[in-house]
Amino acid sequence: MSDTETRLRLGLIEGDGIGPEIVRATRDVVDEALKVMELPPVEWVPLLIGHAAIAEYGDPMPEQTLKALEGLDAWIMGPHDNASYAAEYRTGLPPAGAVRKRFGLYANIRWARTHPDVRSVAEEMDLIIVRENSEGLYADRNMFAGSGEFQPTADTALAVGVFTRAAIERIAHQAFRIAARRRKKVTIVHKANVLPMTMGLFRDVCYEVAQEYPDVETRDEHVDAMTALLVRDPAAFDVIVTENLFGDILSDLAGELSGSLGMAASLNSSDTQAMAQAVHGAAPTLTGKNRANPVALMLSAVGMLRWLGTRDVHSALYRVADRIEHAVAETLRAGVATSDLGGLASTTEFTEQVRARLHRW
Repeated sequence: MSDTETRLRLGLIEGDGIGPEIVRATRDVVDEALKVMELPPVEWVPLLIGHAAIAEYGDPMPEQTLKALEGLDAWIMGPHDNASYAAEYRTGLPPAGAVRKRFGLYANIRWARTHPDVRSVAEEMDLIIVRENSEGLYADRNMFAGSGEFQPTADTALAVGVFTRAAIERIAHQAFRIAARRRKKVTIVHKANVLPMTMGLFRDVCYEVAQEYPDVETRDEHVDAMTALLVRDPAAFDVIVTENLFGDILSDLAGELSGSLGMAASLNSSDTQAMAQAVHGAAPTLTGKNRANPVALMLSAVGMLRWLGTRDVHSALYRVADRIEHAVAETLRAGVATSDLGGLASTTEFTEQVRARLHRW
């Protein structure tokens, strides 16, 4: 496969709330970066979820969108606001959850990094949380049919956590492969002291996988201690691997420590497909005001391009990803930021500044 002959065909899903604004901003930056690198443009495939899909198809996650995604290697998905859907549209999985389950996107990779010119709680941090995305203590994901959460009586509610060796092994390999390309440190986060069978299996299988990566330093922490350590010394951590619920909580904490959830990028992936999606939600109070921070989704697209580059041995995509990441960092370093980061820039102003800096590296 030639770097110059490959044309990407990617899904573009705007979603709800600020989704259309930040998705379009991200699309424009990806398009500009490919143009600067003299690579073929993306063939974008627009698809609907959320309120737009309800209006068009009577379903927030229509089968038409899911069928189209089957033929795509990757896509960018904006946030959804399922809490605002009419009651009859809130009965099933939310759109992103339905997509994750349909396509087996078992790995949720979430970055958290401080920038010297963005105010943040943490002075220095550059870490990745590798979250197992298909089972664990998330009851809407860990059953073949139905939910792992149920209520046998009006006054009793139960939840089932599921941990399997196969799922733990594959997420552990993801974490160790990522660490091998970074600072070669993995921290396994669990709660085996009170859940010795389920969390103990997670910890132990991760350590078994660690033996295949002798150059990577491995340690483990209880999740409660890990929250304190992230606040006290976030720079000490490189790659964190954990189960679903803990990964969700820790990545929100890490995102806020890095400056804002508006900076928190993520990628959901299987071995064959990937979805770039920011950690934050739809922020309905900002809808249409041109104030939304697009950084998280732009950096999520960076992760998607690197994932495609790794899978397809496509070095040019790494260079495109590096250029976008550098342009975002330089824009922030210049003091250009949206209001959540203490700046005055609108979404479109920030995007134009990033696009301009794509030409300067």
